[in-house]
Formats: sequence, structure tokens, C-alpha cells
Amino acid sequence: MSYGACAPVRMTMPRYHFISGLPRAGSTLLSAILLQNPRFHAGMTSPVGTLYSGMLQQFGAGTEFGPVITTDERKRLVRGLFDSYYANQADKAVVFDTNRMWTAHLPMLMDQFPGSKVIACVRNVAWVMDSIERKYTEDPYEITRLFNNDTERATVYSRVETLAQQSRMVGYPWTALKSAFYSAHAASMLLIEYDLLAHAPQKVLPLIYNFIGEPAFAHDFERIQYDAPEFDAPLGMRGLHKVRPAVSLQTRETILPPDLFQQYSKLSFWKETAGSRANVITAKFVHSAPESSTTFPALSAD
Repeated sequence: MSYGACAPVRMTMPRYHFISGLPRAGSTLLSAILLQNPRFHAGMTSPVGTLYSGMLQQFGAGTEFGPVITTDERKRLVRGLFDSYYANQADKAVVFDTNRMWTAHLPMLMDQFPGSKVIACVRNVAWVMDSIERKYTEDPYEITRLFNNDTERATVYSRVETLAQQSRMVGYPWTALKSAFYSAHAASMLLIEYDLLAHAPQKVLPLIYNFIGEPAFAHDFERIQYDAPEFDAPLGMRGLHKVRPAVSLQTRETILPPDLFQQYSKLSFWKETAGSRANVITAKFVHSAPESSTTFPALSAD
């Protein structure tokens, strides 16, 4: 009896796009919205970026295996991280992997996934700091792992200064994003301001779909579900990734001292697109008195 050779069955893997940008700037909200589309998979920060960094440390220059692992083998190993991690999402057409480090690694992403896009969520850095500070002060009986010692967590000034350092929660993604904004791969990026996403999601989402080349989908912005208490608890900061059921822009006064707020309000480099090929969804806004009164009468994509 003879048996015919069976051709190996290869599953079709989804198309990859990436969500990155600043913390407290809407990446979890955006993922929760996109997750409503049954063709999409999206979520909070995945471990793929950290695994990729660890792999680089194992076969990079000066390592034991660096001389014996070829460039092609390195590429296959890195691609294997994505395909293995998302193997149970093979029924999805599109996977959005979220990590704030991706803007620092655009050359790898564009080489591995030609035509992929990076959606970067941004926000006035003063309001990013305000949001983190607000979360910190909500629980005076907890110390968060965002700070390494009592000196860093001592006052609002020390906390904000620590977060702004280039290796920390706000400083690292800000510098990575700015580098990517002026890089050769900037055209693959779409920057979205948090205030606009929260205020007018019905206008922003069609622009995202157009940017990634996917057919439109009717999202329900009144019924959003997302929470990750198992991730937030070890950080000592509850509710960091909890999304309100209805998408809305909540106005409030800042709890930062005026000098700190003014200092970090000046860091929104994406407001000036000269010298960059990045795509930016901007709001033509008018504001009077406190920034919390900002309104958005018009929308444009630059």
C-alpha cells in the first residue's frame, strides 16, 4: 500500500498593525474600541516587545551566539515571536500589538511587516502627568512601583521629574515617539490626540480605518468594555487600564502646580508637522481660560 505525500497545512496569519505613543493618552481606549470589530484583535500592552528586546540581548554583538546566528535566522526568530504569541488569533484579519517601545523600533517593524501602520496616541504631556498624579493620589495607602524609592515619590515635583526621565514611564515613550516622528519611516505613523479621540470618536475611527486600509465598521461608543486589574495590581496603581463604558471627554482642573503644568505643556512637538512625514489627526480648537474648556469645532487630517 502506498501513501500519497500530504502537503503541510499553513494557517493564514493575520495582518499586523501597532499601537504605541504616550501613556495615559488613549491607547487602552482605542484598543477597547477596535476590539468591537470581530475581524480585529487588540488589547493592552503585550509581552512581545519585551521578548524581542530580550532576544536581541541574546544574539547581539559581543554575545556568545551573535557570530553564529545569521541575519536571516534573526529575522525568522523575531517573526516567530509574533506568530507564536498570536497563534490563537489566526481567525482574525488584523492584530494590533500594543507597546510604547514600538516607535523606537520602526526599522524592524517595517522590515518584518511591510505596509504595516503604527497608531500613536498622544496627549498634552502636562495632562499625561496630571493623569498619573491623580491616580497616585487616589490611594494614599499604597506605594506604586512607578517610583524606586522615597526620594522619587516624595512630592509632586520629584514624581513628575522622575516620570520625565528618558528611561521612565513618560520620558522614554516621548523621546521614542519624537525620534520616530522625524525618522525615515514616519509616513507609516498616524498620531491621534487623546482629547479628540474621546470627544469625537465617530470622526476619528473612520480616519483610522482609512489609514490602515480596512473597511468601515459601525462601533458603539456608548458601550465600551475593558479592564485589566490583574495587570494594574502589581504596579500598585488600581484602575490604570480601566475604560469607562461610554466614550467621552471629561473636563477638569489640573492638580499640578501651575509652573509644572506650564513646563510640560510645551512638549507637544506633533503640533508642528514641518520636517516630518508623519500623519497627524489634529483638532482646530479654540480655548478660553482653563484648558478644560477646550472645544473642537473642526477636524482635519494633516
